[in-house]
Parts: sequence; C-alpha cells; structure tokens
Amino acid sequence: MNNDNTVGGPLSGKRVLELGSLIAGPFCGQLLGDFGADVVKIEDPGNGDPMRRWGNQADGFSLTWPVIARNKRSVTCNLRDPRGQELVRRLAAHSDVLVENFRPGTLERWNLGYAELAAVNPGLVLVRVTGYGQDGPYAGRAGFGSIGEAMGGVRYTTGDPDHPPSRTGISLGDSLAGMFAAFGAVMALLDRERTGRGQVVDSAIYEAVLALMEALIPEWEIAGHRRERTGSVLPGVAPSNVYPTADGAEILIAANGDAVFTRLCDAMGNPGLAANPRYRTHRARGDNLAELDRIVGQWTASRPSADLLDHLHAAGVPAGRIYTAADMTEDAHFRARDAIVRLLHPRLGAFPMQNVAPRLSASPGNVRSLGPELGAHNEAVYGRLLGLDAADREKLAAEGVI
Repeated sequence: MNNDNTVGGPLSGKRVLELGSLIAGPFCGQLLGDFGADVVKIEDPGNGDPMRRWGNQADGFSLTWPVIARNKRSVTCNLRDPRGQELVRRLAAHSDVLVENFRPGTLERWNLGYAELAAVNPGLVLVRVTGYGQDGPYAGRAGFGSIGEAMGGVRYTTGDPDHPPSRTGISLGDSLAGMFAAFGAVMALLDRERTGRGQVVDSAIYEAVLALMEALIPEWEIAGHRRERTGSVLPGVAPSNVYPTADGAEILIAANGDAVFTRLCDAMGNPGLAANPRYRTHRARGDNLAELDRIVGQWTASRPSADLLDHLHAAGVPAGRIYTAADMTEDAHFRARDAIVRLLHPRLGAFPMQNVAPRLSASPGNVRSLGPELGAHNEAVYGRLLGLDAADREKLAAEGVI
C-alpha cells in the first residue's frame, strides 16, 4: 500500500489550475500532477466534475474519479459569477499553468481569456483542450473524443473490414489530447525559462489522433493508397497476429522482422521455412500473409499456451497473452515493477490503479492521493493562499460563489 505523500518529481513547485471537466483536460492535469505539480482543480459548487458520477461504481463511489483526479486538490468556484471569475484571476497570479477544455470563446466570455490572465501573470501558460482547436471553421462546434477519433482517422482504420468502424474500448481521443496538452505545457514552461513569458497551448482532439496515424496522409496523397480496416493484422506485416493454442487460449506472436522470423522458424522445428522464397523477406511475407498465418496457426494450435509461450520466449520470439485486468493484477512482472499502485480509499479500502509512466531515474513521479471530495481544499486554497478569512469564505459559499 502506497501512502507516500512526498511530492517530489520534476514539476514540484509548479502550480496548475485545472478548470476542465470530464477526461481531456483533467487527464492533462493528472499527468502534470503525477510528476509533482500542485494541481488545484476548480469545480462547480453544485455538482462538481461529472466524472465524480460517471462510469462503473462501487458502493455509490465512482471508480474513475479516484484515478483521473489523483494528486489534485479540489476547490469550488462558480465561473459564471463575476466574483468567481475574480477568484480565478487571483489564483492565476499564483500559478504557472491553467488548463481548460471549454468551447473556444467560453473563457473570454467569463473575462478569463489569455489577455486577462496574462495581465495578472505574464508567465502563465494557458493550456486549451478542445475538439477542433481554437480557430478554423469547426472551432465553435461541440467536440467529444469519439468525434475527434473519427475525424483524426483512427475510427475508420479500427475493426474488421466487414463491420462498421469500431472503437478501442477507452476514451482514446480525449486521453491523447490530454497527453499532448501536458507535453505542450512542459514545453511552454521550458520556453518560459528562456523568454520569461507564458503562452497558449492549443491541443485539439482530432489533431492528437491524427498525430498517431503514421504515413496515412502521404500514402493517400502520393501513392493513392487508402488505409482500410484490417482486423487483427496490418497489411504487409507477417507473421504478426493472434494465434490459437491447444488449450483454447489465444496468444500474440510478432515475428515479422527477418531475424525474428528465422528464430520463429527454428522454434517451430521448420528452419527451411525462413529460406523459402515466399517468406524469405519482409515484403514476401507480407504478400503471403494469409498462408503464413495458417502455417503458424497450425503449429501453435498443437501446443498448450503456457508451454508454447515458454518455448517462444526461450527462442527470443516476441509473444504474449492478451491481458485482462485480472491478468495484470496477478502478473509477476507487473508486481516487480510496481505497475499497479494501491492507495487507501476512505470507504473502499485498498484502491488499485495504474502507476505513473514514464519512469524517471532521478526525479520520478508518484501517486500521492486519490481524487478528493468536492471542495475539500477550499480553506487551504482560498484561506491560506489567497488570504480570505472564514467570514469571507462563508459569505461566498452562502451566495453560491464557492
């Protein structure tokens, strides 16, 4: 059980205001908090972030909220009230980064645009996460992760060719936009060391997805090739697929490189296969993908999965099972690297979640706390940081400002 409250991390000493909700903006805040930033999450006084209620629950508690709001402090603030807007400006004067994921123009309507924020803190980095970016003809549209995934190309290329486009089972577009937003925030902070000034980071969901699409654009524009859905394989890459085993399990084998394919053939007891002109080169194997998969599949189907994996690992062939959550929590490698960390939840007990990635050898991040109760840090932030006394806080609370 990890109860280490040490901040540490390369962003220790940096303060982040998180005004966003749901996933895209808050995931950016989560990543920054993982590496030591003091993330102050600003939530609506009435209901807070919808992620407090969305997703699977246990005993009435969200199982998503403790993860995406980890390492954060929660304060309440009505951003539609001029007094709430003034509180944000005052907090911005004490902060390094402000993260938001409202539609473009929303902050400006609240008198919280970059011009107003930079006036009180020229070094502030404003991170803006939206579906389509801050400009362009689609900027004003409502944008969710699924739409960005479709527009960025990953939906069209995901799934089986004889079925409609599929999704990955997670909010991929939102998380990618949040990840690029966090990367942009760190780049802007580094640039501030040189210039002394902040700037705006514009992270669009569709562009974050597009950034992962490899050579999709030049393949179309130069070669006239349109990538299609191909199920469990990549065209031209073989053998690299899911294969059956004698005990009904399915394993992945990725042996498409020349040297690795030779090792696979030796492990199969068929070294001559690597010299066969139909399979000798990467291109040849790709051209004969289906028949090569049948050959490999016939061999894997004759052996139980555990024995097969031991044999492949010993031969230096990349292979593995398709993990579920149960596999992850029981796996020795996950345990050895502390890939899953557990903190104490006040009602649910030991609460497991993925640990911080990537690992830094000298200044690693850590998970210090689970997602907080709504407004749990109003006194600490408004009182100790901004100097509002108890009477001021009580008045603002009574009037729905905080």
